[in-house]
Amino acid sequence: MSDISRNGGGGGTPPGRIGIGLELDAIHMKILEILRENGRISVAALAERVGISRANAYTRFEALRADGTIKRFTAEIDHVRAGLGITALIFVTVRQQMWKQFRAELARMPEVEYCAITTGQHDAMIQVRMADVAEVHAMVTDRLANIPAVKATETVFILDEVLRRPYVLPSDRDQARPSRRPPQESQGDVPLGKMRFVGAAEGRAALRKDT
Repeated sequence: MSDISRNGGGGGTPPGRIGIGLELDAIHMKILEILRENGRISVAALAERVGISRANAYTRFEALRADGTIKRFTAEIDHVRAGLGITALIFVTVRQQMWKQFRAELARMPEVEYCAITTGQHDAMIQVRMADVAEVHAMVTDRLANIPAVKATETVFILDEVLRRPYVLPSDRDQARPSRRPPQESQGDVPLGKMRFVGAAEGRAALRKDT
């Protein structure tokens, strides 16, 4: 297939390639952008939106799956409607000799949605979703605090989730870059929220008038 390059004979993966050797191009990125909006889109509709043949869309889609770029498909749940209206971040300081125990205990907590090892003041950040504040308090004081590997915790409640994307792509940065516009000739009053740059000669002239 033209979308999947041959694996190199060397031991490592060539730069710019991942997994089985799939080189991501602009069409692959467009496919990922569309799947981010609708993971249940048909291959025919996907091909039409990308502007390629159905066979090409299917080949590229299967290559993305085989390569591991697309890991799995899942449903996005409204946690509030599901009865989990409270979201909290719990920052944990772990006893450095007991990381294995900490990981094992955390894996047995089904209410933990996400955990990451971090730098900074704390060692790990846990995200939990629960029905009310009392449940969060009970988890922190009765369960986390009783794990010998946990040295200290700090809990922060999330008031509003302003932005949450399923994933981001390198192409997102290119689309977000503003187009360059020619500078305006008018140097009059500047509307609120905008800036006006004054040339050096103009600024010195104004200073001489003030003195």
